[in-house]
Amino acid sequence: MADQQNPEPGKLPLPDPAVYSRTMADIGARSQRIVGDWLQRQSDRGMTVDPLNIGGAFMEMTARLIADPAKLIDAQMGFWQDYMTLWQHSTRRLMGMQTAPVIPADPKDKRFADAGWSQSEIFDFIRQSYLLSARFVQDVVKRVDGLDPKTAQKVDFYSRQFMDAMSPSNFALTNPQVLRKTIESGGENLMRGLQNLLRDLEAGHGKLHIRMTDTDQFSVGGNIAVSPGKVIFRNDLMELIQYAPTTETVIKTPLVIFPPWINKFYILDLKPKNSFIRWAVEQGHTVFVASWVNPDERLAAKDFVDYMNEGVFAALDAIEAATGERTVNAVGYCLGGTLLAATLAVMAARNDKRIKSATFLVTLTDFTDVGELGVFIDEEQLGALEDKMNRRGYLEGSEMATTFNMLRSNDLIWSFVVNNYLLGNDSFPFDLLYWNSDSTRMPAAMHSFYLRNMYQKNRLIEPGGITLDNTSVDLRRITIPVYFLSCREDHIAPWASTYKATQVMAGPKRFVLAASGHIAGVVNPPGSGKYNHFVNDALPEAAADWMDGATEVAGSWWPDWQRWLAPREKARVAARIPGSGKLRALADAPGEYVRVRAA
Repeated sequence: MADQQNPEPGKLPLPDPAVYSRTMADIGARSQRIVGDWLQRQSDRGMTVDPLNIGGAFMEMTARLIADPAKLIDAQMGFWQDYMTLWQHSTRRLMGMQTAPVIPADPKDKRFADAGWSQSEIFDFIRQSYLLSARFVQDVVKRVDGLDPKTAQKVDFYSRQFMDAMSPSNFALTNPQVLRKTIESGGENLMRGLQNLLRDLEAGHGKLHIRMTDTDQFSVGGNIAVSPGKVIFRNDLMELIQYAPTTETVIKTPLVIFPPWINKFYILDLKPKNSFIRWAVEQGHTVFVASWVNPDERLAAKDFVDYMNEGVFAALDAIEAATGERTVNAVGYCLGGTLLAATLAVMAARNDKRIKSATFLVTLTDFTDVGELGVFIDEEQLGALEDKMNRRGYLEGSEMATTFNMLRSNDLIWSFVVNNYLLGNDSFPFDLLYWNSDSTRMPAAMHSFYLRNMYQKNRLIEPGGITLDNTSVDLRRITIPVYFLSCREDHIAPWASTYKATQVMAGPKRFVLAASGHIAGVVNPPGSGKYNHFVNDALPEAAADWMDGATEVAGSWWPDWQRWLAPREKARVAARIPGSGKLRALADAPGEYVRVRAA
């Protein structure tokens, strides 16, 4: 019998029969358990038909198309002409002639990066056929007149989701890289992929939970989130961490960071080489960070105002007790920045001057244009979401993560489908993806208030639009110095929308635009040699005008922020040791709250 690893010339390698038999028996048993678990969960939950109201949006689009068939016919004619040109192109290639592609692939589109897509005439035809079809669908959707803007956005978004799912790169028989590996391994890649698929279904209890990274390679407090410090305060919503100094003297005014509670704080402390927290400590700051709780049903009634009182205000009181300093410099990241802005308006109304300066990282305060996240904000979807949250008391973290992943489905969904299930590869250990998979829940009351008052009704930007703790919120009252950092390719907080806050807050302002996206643009340490940033001292009304006058600067924005803050903070004191003040140390950093993983 020929060696399985070295088959006879011209024959495909075959998997070992004994291994194959054991694998299939294991697959059958696991599949039965997964299906049974999934059916039980559906029975317990009850089924909701079209909670996203996608069907209604497409029905309205179809009605508009039927009412004006000329545009559809015109699009179909163009598609047919493109397809005929593609047939001619492919025929010439099969005859050995060189010809330019009808629709070249985007160099940034990683789906078709494998050389097999261009070297093979067949796969070149498959790729171009798909790209032409995707363009045709998107053209048809965009030609429909009379649709409500929200409906048009929803139709466009889900049309692209469908076309992304139908990409030939996602199927074994139409992906040259997968076919090549299948032939080389005798199908073992598909066997491993099926095992990976079952593993992810088991992890999600019948719902696919795609494993993006090797989670076994990381440990919070072990090899990520390792900056030394102590938890010096704890309440129902947060643990306040004070980090150990690395300099003999420190800036007199402490620095406190309020990260989003949609995710965990250690995005700012992944590893020593890319930790903003560690870097800020090295610049002489006494750094405090709010580590938010991962809530369960017991905290269902916690509202936005509770995050202000038990988060920001509790932190300010604790920092004063720990250091003797009444004033701080504050940083808010994403949702943490939205909370910080609202809190600053409340403090201004109360003449509370404990925050001397504020830094807003990729923070929305005007929700007029939230990009494609707006697809998920309408009355039907909010109602269905609130029903679900009210039954559980919280929004499950995986549901929020799925929403964000859909915004970049090719990178954050389908690339892993191909790698894990078709190629049968093991997940690569990547700290950022580990953090991304460590999702957090959201209290029902808080999340409902946030979605309705910010995303749906855009009340935060309106003077007096919302009231927190019996105090009217008006962002125009904010007169302290503020620093805005936004990211050019941010798909969660579009930079042109975050820029609008520069026209509202009344104090000295600086706006900086980093390259890359919501995470990579922020977590970009000096010396990494990665993303640049743009600066412009002027603050014209329109974001586009700001960009026209901006200067590109190589490297990280972190030193620019330090240069902005340092002239305001010349006084220094002896380094502060966490737990040496009036508040004793409760635990070592990163604390206990951050270790609680959502199901």
